[in-house]
Amino acid sequence: MSSLAEKKQARLKRKTRVRKKISGNTVRPRLNVFKSARHIYAQIIDDTTGCTLASASTLLEVVGSELKSTGNIEAASKVGAEIARRALEKNINSVVFDRSGFLYHGRVKALADAARENGLSF
Repeated sequence: MSSLAEKKQARLKRKTRVRKKISGNTVRPRLNVFKSARHIYAQIIDDTTGCTLASASTLLEVVGSELKSTGNIEAASKVGAEIARRALEKNINSVVFDRSGFLYHGRVKALADAARENGLSF
């Protein structure tokens, strides 16, 4: 198995381990983060009903239009601020953070910090 395949397997194992312990409900929905090489995505999900309550990514005009690159920490911060703004519009103040098996540093940490600074608590 190649190094890339091993890394993906390790991330998926971490994701499964974390998802066994946390899930979002109506009171505290789950803030899910996914990152690719070019973009970063965030969703607020109510797992009891299976509905996405709010979402933001670097693909949005609001976020991506003012960025030079969409695959960096600055872009992740913008997505974190946007997801927090959209959550507060829907009266969601508190969430459970799901990093999807990604290590908590770099872009994932920048998104989380920006969401916290803009009023989301977790």
